[in-house]
Amino acid sequence: MNEDGTGLLTIGELARLTGVPVKTIRSWSDQDLLPPAARTPAGYRLYGPDAPARLEIVRSLRELGIGLTAIRSVLHRELTVAETAAQWADALDAQIRALRLQSAVLRSVAARGSAAEELPYMTELARLSARERRRIITDFVEDALDGVDAPAYRSGLLAATPDLPDDPTPEQIGAWIELAALVREPELRAALRRLAEYSARTAPPAGEPDAKSEPYAPEERHAPGASHTTTEPRTAAAPDPAMQEQAAQEQAAQGQAAARVAELMRVRGEAAVAAGIAPDSPAAEPVIAELVAAWLPTQTGTADPPTEDNPAARARLLEQLETAAEPVVERYWQLLCTVTGRPAPPRWDTAGAWTTAALRAHPRPYGLDRSAFDGTDPDRVLRAYEQVTRDVAALVAAVRPEDLALPTPCAGWSVRQLLDHMVWENLMATSIAEDAPRDDHTADHLGDDHRAAFDDSVRAALAAFTGSGMLRRTYGPYEAPGAMIVQQVVVELLAHGWDLARATGAPTGLAPEAAEETLAAARRIYGAAPRTEGSSFAPERPAPPGASATDRLAAFLGRAPA
Repeated sequence: MNEDGTGLLTIGELARLTGVPVKTIRSWSDQDLLPPAARTPAGYRLYGPDAPARLEIVRSLRELGIGLTAIRSVLHRELTVAETAAQWADALDAQIRALRLQSAVLRSVAARGSAAEELPYMTELARLSARERRRIITDFVEDALDGVDAPAYRSGLLAATPDLPDDPTPEQIGAWIELAALVREPELRAALRRLAEYSARTAPPAGEPDAKSEPYAPEERHAPGASHTTTEPRTAAAPDPAMQEQAAQEQAAQGQAAARVAELMRVRGEAAVAAGIAPDSPAAEPVIAELVAAWLPTQTGTADPPTEDNPAARARLLEQLETAAEPVVERYWQLLCTVTGRPAPPRWDTAGAWTTAALRAHPRPYGLDRSAFDGTDPDRVLRAYEQVTRDVAALVAAVRPEDLALPTPCAGWSVRQLLDHMVWENLMATSIAEDAPRDDHTADHLGDDHRAAFDDSVRAALAAFTGSGMLRRTYGPYEAPGAMIVQQVVVELLAHGWDLARATGAPTGLAPEAAEETLAAARRIYGAAPRTEGSSFAPERPAPPGASATDRLAAFLGRAPA
């Protein structure tokens, strides 16, 4: 209270009482937020007893970010506090979304290492409306598929739109920016067009059931190879509602069947890789037979559908897999899923590579001789591995740096590539024994010291074989014995050891104690497998008289042991 007993406060007294600076009180008074109750004869402002409470209201609203004009409306009873709060909350929400978008763009710029010139374009892309984003995708699809009669495939692509959420994460912004760049790439346009042309080519002739085969069902995000049938109207006549409903139910059932087949292919392919089953080994044939049997019912709506497992059916499935094996298309769908926040489809590369290789190696069904799985003595296999790796390690140790570029008899590989593959064989077998199969086949496993890399891989494999019980366990859905998997590694290392000896001019008679039984094992494991384009081995060649067991192994596996 003022010392004159009037109950009025000077501006200084009000400032001391509330903690609000004099300058701020004067400014708010000038803007009619806190009008003085009176003035002194000298013209100084005096405030009434309600001023502290009014000042607290103004200060609280300002701290909440509400503007002075809105505060004046509240104080003058033009708006309620609730109405003002709702309006400003909406405004703040919009501002927060804008700030989050800016933050997401900046974090994407930082993560991508973008150049300064890219920033305006990235910001513009991030600010596009949902309609504008859809237009980019629509124009891309229509241009890529222009002139191709594949309405089901086109509609599936158009149905998948890049709908960013209101508060996108930096990952979603980055995915949208990458997607917008990807749809300008000729490679993606060409890949989608190839898939659409395949769909059009495999559709049934006019007048037959209205269905199409899709090598890759975009609306379902299946793994490649599981055909998807989609009903399409072919006349302008008014559709019968009951027939429409039946067609929709059939389409849904076909889609579900295709999804099950796709998942089975992925699971079986990955399990085969995890179990160390070579695509061209007899152990792969039951897997392929199972997959073909599951896939056949999904082809009922296609032109000239296969009805049994035979070379024609396997050739068609292989064609579908190869047609759909478009990494750039897979990336397109992964980015779309990231943008929209949907779960990304399971990766198909591991299972797809194995399944296509197995189909090439097994172009026709044949009865599996289970003896290829049986009769492998774990102790003899382990001794053979030790003997073969001993002699091969001596060859590896003799390889000079200048020898690494030499050609070898094996698939056009250099000595370095051959050594890397041999190290990989050991590492892969080790990872199978440890129940953690590797998938880094294309990585560099040799490093700067090829001798140490090979020796280390052998030590790790021996420790895993003996410590995990692998030699007495079975692997995969068809229970391939672990001893047979190790035996395959022995065959590989001895054959590639022969390749290395030929490349470097060393004697080829390796591991004479183990070579005969390794040759016998190779005949047992690979004897029934077709020697086709997808096989690891060329057709058998004759061995010269008196050839060593290792030379005869090389000849059996398609080398020329002259």
